[in-house]
Amino acid sequence: MQDSTFIKRVILKNYKSIAACDVQLQPLTFLVGRNGSGKSNFLDALRFVADALNTSLDYALRDRGGISDVCYRSSEHPNHINISFEFTLPKSVFGYYGFSIDSRSRGRYVVQTEECRVQRTQNNNPEVYFRIDNGKTIDTSVKVAPAAVKDRLYLVNASGLPEFRPIYDAFSQMRFYNLNPDIISDLQDPDSGDMLMQDGSNITSVMKQLSSDVKENIEEYLKLIVPNIAKVHSRKFGPKESLQFKQYIGKNKRPLIFYPNNMSDGTIRALGILVALFQGEDNFQKCVPLVGIEEPEIALHPAASGVLLDAIRDAAYKKQVIITSHSPDLLDNKDLNVESILAVEAHDGTTAIAPIDDASRSVIKDRLFTTGELLRLDQLQPDPISVEAAAKTKQPTLTDFLKNENIRIDKKKQRTDDL
Repeated sequence: MQDSTFIKRVILKNYKSIAACDVQLQPLTFLVGRNGSGKSNFLDALRFVADALNTSLDYALRDRGGISDVCYRSSEHPNHINISFEFTLPKSVFGYYGFSIDSRSRGRYVVQTEECRVQRTQNNNPEVYFRIDNGKTIDTSVKVAPAAVKDRLYLVNASGLPEFRPIYDAFSQMRFYNLNPDIISDLQDPDSGDMLMQDGSNITSVMKQLSSDVKENIEEYLKLIVPNIAKVHSRKFGPKESLQFKQYIGKNKRPLIFYPNNMSDGTIRALGILVALFQGEDNFQKCVPLVGIEEPEIALHPAASGVLLDAIRDAAYKKQVIITSHSPDLLDNKDLNVESILAVEAHDGTTAIAPIDDASRSVIKDRLFTTGELLRLDQLQPDPISVEAAAKTKQPTLTDFLKNENIRIDKKKQRTDDL
């Protein structure tokens, strides 16, 4: 499979229920665990970064209840959160981006450290970087650097520099979805945005901007999930807009017109998921490098899970996809790459996220059980060694990342990734 991976590695410290997490991501990654285990908190950590870059750090924190609600709660009373990424961009660009936010009294906070390091492996281009400590620029590769402040992410300021603009664009264009069928079905205001909103509340406007090829692909998958669907359009109703479905019923030679109130929640959610997966594929400037979707299987008949998985895997050829799920039906496929599965578990309110343990990994690789079958048996557990190692993880350097990347490249030469 083509490597569409944007974020290679995620390191989290003290984010909501996640005390420590250090995981590798694939072009397609499934976060699998029970309700309340913390799968959504992992996705929210990534969305937090996108929100802080698109709006402001203050808004991203207030939207989550403030810094005190974002910080992990324990008897040790940690007063900071750390979020770090190792990433790749087109044209052999490798890098690291991370920051630490300290909580202060009365809901105040400060960006204690923030670092970005980027290197191109072609043409011997020099490394570009910045390091910010407590609102001061400690080190940077640019001659004239913008000012830093304590309560904002410096990458926003650095986005005005051509060296760092691609990193800002990639992280700010990540999209995350927890789709609401009621909101999707409601009359919507026309929207100039070309990317689907988190709840699907602008899907009518997004549908109008899709290219014919992308729209046709979405409709083909929808036909497999919901038999007899012919077309889906956006239609104006005075100042508002609504979806319009055309569906063959009985022996009618022509499709009949239906509106969202006549369609099932499963149909509405399926459409929203497909739009989230395939949006922006025809426009490089609107490209979504990573999309995260929460429990896409909700309200779908189990027989549709195979089609949904095909659509997810199809989308993962062009963009990185992260899915949270506790559906055995969605994961009931012997061709699913075991490396794409991260098990999520909660003990005493603390979330553990790691690759599945060696025993489960072995039976999946030997095709004795599918991931879905092990999930039914409650046998998908995070590898305890990986969980313990995550607690000891220190902030990586670009040198560490390039070393790990070379190891991964060597492994790829020895096997074919058949996601």
